[in-house]
Amino acid sequence: MEEFRYSVTEEWEDERIDKCITVLIDFLSRSYMQKMIREGRVCVNGQPVKANYRVKAEDEIAFALPKPKEVDVLAEDIPLDILYEDDDILVVNKPKGMVVHPAAGHYSGTLVNAVLFHCKGQLSGINGVLRPGIVHRIDKDTTGSVIVCKNDRAHQAIALQLKEHSITRAYRAIVHGVLDREEGTVDAPIGRDPRDRKKMAVNRQNGKEAVTHYRVLQRFTAYTYVECRLETGRTHQIRVHMASIGHPLLGDCVYGPKKCPFPFLMGQTLHAMTLGFLHPVTGLYVETYAPLPAYFEKLLGIL
Repeated sequence: MEEFRYSVTEEWEDERIDKCITVLIDFLSRSYMQKMIREGRVCVNGQPVKANYRVKAEDEIAFALPKPKEVDVLAEDIPLDILYEDDDILVVNKPKGMVVHPAAGHYSGTLVNAVLFHCKGQLSGINGVLRPGIVHRIDKDTTGSVIVCKNDRAHQAIALQLKEHSITRAYRAIVHGVLDREEGTVDAPIGRDPRDRKKMAVNRQNGKEAVTHYRVLQRFTAYTYVECRLETGRTHQIRVHMASIGHPLLGDCVYGPKKCPFPFLMGQTLHAMTLGFLHPVTGLYVETYAPLPAYFEKLLGIL
């Protein structure tokens, strides 16, 4: 079993425990945690609680995820926004709230379930039964472009480009604060946060190389609209890097303020807009563009 322990800080005072946990651990769904709580698997200060329990500062939350059981990942007829497709690869514009591949609490409704149906099961098998065709991922609440590989040859070629940092990946984000520089680079290794193993952080002792280039697109009174280009692809890279320079992403309750000033915004304001790579068979350069989602356009209009 994988065990989790948290000490509640003042920012989470009076928040429901099910919401608190699923914001801290973004791959767990609220419905899954509510089920865990009903089964008495979640304890606060050593005692089981109900899902509507309001946490208090210094509460100690503890629970363990059951060992994942072998499951059959089912094809599901879920609409896909396809940006590019041929016999070898598929590029999909992933919506907010969709998990890329099955994991604890998310065995249906994922991008994998959708592409299994769309591709009639013809996907690369390198990453196993839970992640067929998946060569990279983006967070549940990040929108935008994801490459899916239909065969092992394509998977190996795209994986090599990711390893060599030769894939073009440009994101759009809105960050807290007003950036004074027009552009810049954050070159800081990322690894597990030594104080919280479920979070990432700039970790100069045990982290892996991570480089993010950013440039200002528009400044607002209290926020900045930016483009971020990845050289590397570490977990939560843009979220951690921008927070490390004092400009966390708007809506990111893990690496930024716990309370979001825009109630309709669920999760970080981050969109994988441009994706460019060499086709694994033809060798030609392919670049896709995912238009900004409605929630992002709404925020820009408000700001």
